[in-house]
Amino acid sequence: MTLKEFLDSLSTNPFYLLVYFSLIPLTALIAWFLGRGEGNTSPWKYLYASLIYLVCVPGIFAVALNMYAFLFERRGIMNMDIYTQLIPVLSMILTIFLVTKNADLSNIPGFGRLTGLLLMLLATFGIMWFIDRTRLFAITFIPVQYIAIIFIALFLIIKFGWSKMFTR
Repeated sequence: MTLKEFLDSLSTNPFYLLVYFSLIPLTALIAWFLGRGEGNTSPWKYLYASLIYLVCVPGIFAVALNMYAFLFERRGIMNMDIYTQLIPVLSMILTIFLVTKNADLSNIPGFGRLTGLLLMLLATFGIMWFIDRTRLFAITFIPVQYIAIIFIALFLIIKFGWSKMFTR
């Protein structure tokens, strides 16, 4: 099964996807009502960390997939799949918004790593898009594995440079 077949099967049978991405913000909303003012204490911040990871990992994947589709495949926004490309991002934004109502995100364990991952993905896609648009490299018939290797290498180089630039 390819990634496209997997995403197509999710979009043809969206029930579990909709349940998953609606339960996480609903849980954050219930936690906001029950633990109002206590979001930075020990049991609540770990619940919020779990909710953020459960929604941000697929949300960041959807953002990366959208960026790839719009920048490199030049797919139009009207061809966007709502279930696999829009719902995870909206659920991620809503969950983070609800968590910030009750807790400081700097106290949530691991949230800085997710933000760093998203920024590194944006930087890597930005560099690859710049190279694609300026046509500095005229590579034809390059296999997808090599493009993935180039992407991972750029990602690791940016991660290394980012950590050297912003750590003491």
